[in-house]
Amino acid sequence: MPSISEKIKATDRSICKILETNARASLSEIAEKVGLSVPSVSEHIRKMEEQGIILGYAAKINHAALGLDIAAFVLVRLDSSANYAGFIANCKKSAEILECHAITGEASHLLKIRVENTAALEKLLSRIQQWKGVQRTMTNLVLSTHIESFAMLQ
Repeated sequence: MPSISEKIKATDRSICKILETNARASLSEIAEKVGLSVPSVSEHIRKMEEQGIILGYAAKINHAALGLDIAAFVLVRLDSSANYAGFIANCKKSAEILECHAITGEASHLLKIRVENTAALEKLLSRIQQWKGVQRTMTNLVLSTHIESFAMLQ
């Protein structure tokens, strides 16, 4: 079975790149940039949504402007894979957790979190450490961010 990158055509890649840069780009703007009609662009986008290539549309948020001044990456070690499902469910219920990745190495998961201040971080870490199966957490605070993107296409 071909990978998504092998399946996606050059026109679709161009459309995806435009949408990665500006998810609010109009169909007419996209059509002009890729040299297709508006109905054709609409059909390409619809098909990519159906195929799971386009998963959704999102706004880029300035978290600091919303008072979420602390960003951190938390490594979590679970005692057993039997606790993964419960752990993931807890992560999904926690608004402060923006990303959860199963990883290799000394920890089993990597969380990206955003909170208002260090008191909120401490409270969140205490809550995570009480979840069933959590053996250990290790937190790395973000001092500054130079690149943060979901864009994949060059």
